[in-house]
Amino acid sequence: MTVVKLAPGGAEVTRYPGVVVEAGAPAPWLAVEARWVNRLVELDGLRFETGDTLHEFFSPHDWFNAFAVFSPDGRLRGWYANVTHPATLDQATDPPTLYWHDLFLDVVALPGGALTVRDEDELAEANLAATDLTLHARIVATCDEILRRVSVRAFPFNHATQ
Repeated sequence: MTVVKLAPGGAEVTRYPGVVVEAGAPAPWLAVEARWVNRLVELDGLRFETGDTLHEFFSPHDWFNAFAVFSPDGRLRGWYANVTHPATLDQATDPPTLYWHDLFLDVVALPGGALTVRDEDELAEANLAATDLTLHARIVATCDEILRRVSVRAFPFNHATQ
């Protein structure tokens, strides 16, 4: 399949190949395995290095996704979660295309328990608190739900093996 990330405004940011895998994702979640082929990126202690494997979890109902990042030797580096619109899957394309539409806030969770909420400044700059209070409240509530799930290691943050 092809995975497509859309920016908050709806423009395409990136697209990359992935393979649907069985990674303990309960219905209706979908697990996709992808390889990190970009340059080294470090975000609040979470490293993405060329050759890393990502297990990416997408939902057509939940307002977030989560990526479990594994080093080439299979060690869990941590999780990166994005507040998003629910994912959509276009099966009419060849290969099928999964779209996820980013909504500003992200959470980095490290195996040792460190948590970081990212991009609060971007959410503030978008001025949704004044222009779309309902969406702003949904974004904040979803970020809180991600933090709750990480704290109790609920799916998808219970995924620690490749």
